[in-house]
Amino acid sequence: MIIDTSLIIVIVLAALFILLALETPVAFALGLSGALGLVLLHNFGYATNVLGSVPFTASSSFTLTMIPMFILMGTLAVKARIAEHVFAIANRVFRKLPGGLGCATVMACAGFAAVSGSSVATAATMSQMAVGEMRKYGYPAHFATGIVAVAGTLGVMIPPSIMLVLYAVLSSESPAAVLAAGIVPGLLSALAYIIYIMVVARRVIVQSTSTLESALEDAALGADTMRVEVAGSGATAVQTKTRLAPALPPLSSLPWRGLVRIGVLFLIVMGGLYTGFVTPTESAAIGALAALAIMVIELRRDGFAKMRSTAVSALKESAVSTTTVFAIVVGSMVLSTFFVASRVPHRLTEWVTSLDVPGWMIVAILLLLLIPMGMALESISILVICVPLMHPIVTGLGFDGVWFAILVVKLIEVGLVTPPVGVSCFVVAGTTGVPVQTVFRGILPLVLVELGVVVMLFIWPDLVLFLPSLVVQ
Repeated sequence: MIIDTSLIIVIVLAALFILLALETPVAFALGLSGALGLVLLHNFGYATNVLGSVPFTASSSFTLTMIPMFILMGTLAVKARIAEHVFAIANRVFRKLPGGLGCATVMACAGFAAVSGSSVATAATMSQMAVGEMRKYGYPAHFATGIVAVAGTLGVMIPPSIMLVLYAVLSSESPAAVLAAGIVPGLLSALAYIIYIMVVARRVIVQSTSTLESALEDAALGADTMRVEVAGSGATAVQTKTRLAPALPPLSSLPWRGLVRIGVLFLIVMGGLYTGFVTPTESAAIGALAALAIMVIELRRDGFAKMRSTAVSALKESAVSTTTVFAIVVGSMVLSTFFVASRVPHRLTEWVTSLDVPGWMIVAILLLLLIPMGMALESISILVICVPLMHPIVTGLGFDGVWFAILVVKLIEVGLVTPPVGVSCFVVAGTTGVPVQTVFRGILPLVLVELGVVVMLFIWPDLVLFLPSLVVQ
């Protein structure tokens, strides 16, 4: 019995979403649904031939060697305590601003994202350090966790970014150009978050906590007075006494070496891409080697045994993350092979170009489709499903592929914090013990801020394309 191609496509997509809903690992869901489609479209022998060849062809791309190097660089940066150093500096610099701790968290996330390349790693690391500190100074739980969750998503935009590298591989765009294009949008997002925090922090913190109100009243009583509790009565009285307010550390005592090390790693990766002195893969490898040297320098006083165990731990974590990413790449290539064999990209391109609407509206519709997908699917799943279908359509309409890459990854950023999946929100909730519903409550206003940044990038493409035009390719 011959099955219509359109029906086969529907069956494959239904199988994919059912497998994902059943929490099947993403790599297996992609590979199994693609294999099912190839069996229905051709025969069992054709499907087994594809399954026998795709794992090699999908993973043998030289460009993919960037991924394990960037993952290793980020893992070593975590072990070298770079995130702790950056947060300490940002905390000291921004503390006196409205919402200063929240602003410090955003800047620390941006700095750490510049070397980690992983949103999940950024969110997990910063939530351990920042949420407790913000809660101690009167930040409501939803506000503190929302800031960390959304700022953690900067890891998918500020290079080196695993998501941007994967997009470049899937779309055959220049990895150097795509990575360079992520810098300005990532910084714009960080700036937008900081402005929002400064605008609403004073109102939210004062209205939501009594701790801060008490602290402000104590400050009004004078530097040498404090409120003390009358034993057994629950009442308070004013007593002249030196308050034990923590003194801010002098700037000279801050761990500036963390900021310098971030600068070194960022210059190694992006400097090599800008000058053309090294290839993207070589810059990633040199960055990983530099991160190893930084970790050795940072841990040299802890002894060789500690240094060795930390290095082994970093290698194991990097191997697990790399294996996961490559498995997803192989699964996505099986599904992409089915899409190509069933001429899905060609059909979509023909249908879209036949619509009597402006090209920008078509691009906007494609981008809007990513938002509901982000509410149900994991970010890498969205990337590997949508890029082979959407990218040819957008470039066929005459739009720049690098510009579209940034918009897609930006909206995947939104998916990282959008319920019900919201991976970053679950990471923050699990790390801090705050209910995930509370994290989602704090994230929603910041999602609107991020969508505003996406609109800016859509209207003014030069914000994205200026830096890639300077990259030597």
